[in-house]
Amino acid sequence: MNTKIKPLMTEKASKQVALNVYSFEVNDEMNKYQITELLENMYKVKVDHVRMAKQKGKVRRVGRKGVMKQLPDRKVAYVTLKEGKIDIFPQG
Repeated sequence: MNTKIKPLMTEKASKQVALNVYSFEVNDEMNKYQITELLENMYKVKVDHVRMAKQKGKVRRVGRKGVMKQLPDRKVAYVTLKEGKIDIFPQG
């Protein structure tokens, strides 16, 4: 199984870090238990709970001719931590 997990660096995600909630784009086949186990092993933190959301890909115009292109769907996990901190936003 592909265990793609990548932190989202958006304005909303940066505001939620103050509430101890982190956003990750995950593989479509991953479930909450797999995400919890992966994050606890990768970052050495304790996960409280995980919320999931599927976002449909938008249709965008591309190129000079304005050809319509369908962007891919994605699955986002919002992870709340019990203890620990994940440093995904670089300081500097």
